[in-house]
Amino acid sequence: MKTIQREFEERIKENELLNCMRCGFCLPACPTYVETKNEVHSPRGRIALMKAVRDGEIESYEEVEESLNVCLGCRACEPACPAGVNYGQLLEESRAIFNEQKNHSIKEKAVRKTVFTHLFPNQKRMEQATSLLGFYQRSGLQKTTRKLGFMKLLPKHMQQMERALPKVTKSKNVEAIFKAESGTKATVAMFKGCLMDTMFKETNQSTIKLLNKAGCDVVIPDTQSCCGALHGHSGEQQGAVQLAKQNVEAFESIDCDFIITNAGGCGAFLHDYDHLLKGDPAWATRAKHFVEKIVDFSTILTRLNLIETHNFKLPTQTVTYQDSCHLRNVMRVYKEPRELIQAVEGVNYVEMQQADSCCGSAGIYNITQPEMSMQILDGKMEKIDQTHAQTIVTSNPGCLIQIKLGIEREGKTDFVRAVHLADFLLEAID
Repeated sequence: MKTIQREFEERIKENELLNCMRCGFCLPACPTYVETKNEVHSPRGRIALMKAVRDGEIESYEEVEESLNVCLGCRACEPACPAGVNYGQLLEESRAIFNEQKNHSIKEKAVRKTVFTHLFPNQKRMEQATSLLGFYQRSGLQKTTRKLGFMKLLPKHMQQMERALPKVTKSKNVEAIFKAESGTKATVAMFKGCLMDTMFKETNQSTIKLLNKAGCDVVIPDTQSCCGALHGHSGEQQGAVQLAKQNVEAFESIDCDFIITNAGGCGAFLHDYDHLLKGDPAWATRAKHFVEKIVDFSTILTRLNLIETHNFKLPTQTVTYQDSCHLRNVMRVYKEPRELIQAVEGVNYVEMQQADSCCGSAGIYNITQPEMSMQILDGKMEKIDQTHAQTIVTSNPGCLIQIKLGIEREGKTDFVRAVHLADFLLEAID
């Protein structure tokens, strides 16, 4: 079996590591460095560790692996970096190498196989799992479980997360094509996502309705799958590659102007398919064409002047916006959501301090690194409290659950809410 050092030599380009000038501009942008003040948990510190592994200067990899695992992968360091270091790509490649070379326990192998092979790539199983959650919420089992104190067997943050999960409603599968309300301005194919199309299915439907109102015919390819972000962030690179190929092929069959996403994490990973598949000549060009069409739904709504053609109105309320890290740092989308929110009559928009910093969700980070996640979340909630907002809007399901968790932790569920941008806008336009 090849050593980790040899894998780093073959797969991590030295030039990319040397691009890091150690200037430190990334430090204030990195949530884990801000919390720990430890260079090991900074982007330049992690890059230094990667180089040390590649150069054979480290014999024990425990500290390196821990540093990589503590990283949120929010990629806030990339816009801050004057040298343009592709930190996210270095991080995912490094994690993949460690995962491939690691001797996982039987339990860990079983968990990984269940999650990465049997659950997320299989939409029917995702629907079944979500249906079980819906049954748990609707049948009275949730109330009984809480009343009997079973939830107290879980860590406190997991108890609170159970309360923060969205209410799952019964819903039928949507049609494949949705026509624009009046005059077609563009034809778009929608990436529905695995979590968005199950636990957040109503948000997907809100997105479709908004796109229709903006003049888009919306087509939903039925052979698409999970984006692979969870796989890529967890070192399951080959699984991510297979899902990427399936999605590229699914959307190639659709004659569309754009491919629309409404989840920042999914959109960013789809946006990087050309990097993920660059080593496969049969797929590299196809992936590049796919990536060129990826656009967040808020960008299309502003581009097609939804604000000018429709009235948005809500009861008077103070609203703030929490950026999705990947939507802002990878797809560079941050103005459009704010423009749409501020166009709503009745909204008193207050910009949050450090709205572009991570909330601590980061996929399943709040499960795998709960202490750091809750520490970051508590800091985020302090910034939210300073705005006195009754409504917090975001553009990613993980962020939405995390902010709801923060509201739950502060005991403010009766007078503060968190909502996805699509649901907020549809509420206003209706």
